[in-house]
Amino acid sequence: MEKLTILIPERMSGLRLDVALSEMLPDQSRSKITAWIRSGDALIGQKTFKPKDKSNGMEVIELKISKTQNNDWSAEDIPLSIVYEDDDIIVVNKPAGQVTHPGAGNRNGTLANALLHYDDNLKLLDRAGIVHRLDKDTSGLLVVARNEKSQKNLVEQMQMHSVAREYSAIVYGHMVAGGTVDEPISRHSKDRTKQAVSKSGKEAVTHYRVIDRYQSHTHIKAVLETGRTHQIRVHMSHIGYPLIGDPIYGGKVRFPKKASEELKVALKKFNRQALHAKKLSLTHPSSGSTLSWKAPIPDDMLAMLEVLSMYDPC
Repeated sequence: MEKLTILIPERMSGLRLDVALSEMLPDQSRSKITAWIRSGDALIGQKTFKPKDKSNGMEVIELKISKTQNNDWSAEDIPLSIVYEDDDIIVVNKPAGQVTHPGAGNRNGTLANALLHYDDNLKLLDRAGIVHRLDKDTSGLLVVARNEKSQKNLVEQMQMHSVAREYSAIVYGHMVAGGTVDEPISRHSKDRTKQAVSKSGKEAVTHYRVIDRYQSHTHIKAVLETGRTHQIRVHMSHIGYPLIGDPIYGGKVRFPKKASEELKVALKKFNRQALHAKKLSLTHPSSGSTLSWKAPIPDDMLAMLEVLSMYDPC
């Protein structure tokens, strides 16, 4: 248990107390400060207060910080592909088929379970330090914070859309050129497990460029400006170029006219969306340096591209 005594300066008179505390504790998230106030771990003169209460200036706040586990997720000895690590962050290359963190029906075998085994201190952080996620069947790069300061900083970078994320994807259809999809996304009105383009949704912007064209398919680069759930999958399907291997947004397997047996077999056997988080760039939480990492396209997507070059040439 750590105890802090914080004097709210007179210049903060009139501010909400949760806002004033946030300014006095820049390494802590606003949500965590609000939780401390509501739980009674923050007191003024031995009395509780509300986050929205206004400061009069010169209040003395007594704060108790308990270093307790933030979740009941279990640590599991699962291999990790670590691309980079230091005292503040870990960058991992997540394989396709692995869930990012536990949820309903997926309590074990996730990336979070593996991270908790790798670094026991992550149990003290919200979501084991994970600040963004990849779909189960999307492979590629993901950054994890190792302390509260880094987690707060990375979350803010995500909210400001300053973390650059580049993906490789293989889609149905022959694209003539790249472009931008600027369409809001929200939960599907009928199927709550899906997302959909909706006028009432949240802003979502995806930029895409052609890497290689085939007769009936295209290998593209997709860059996220925002980070909505299933964003690339939803946007590419919306413009008529769904991802290979994506039954949720692409429907049944599509065969080109006069497709060879080899191409049909390859398309049938590709059993996950052809999407890989290839490049990640961000500002380091402590040094302020811009760092970038790349993860090579996984073998299953490389094999699919080889089949397309042989049996679906442009």
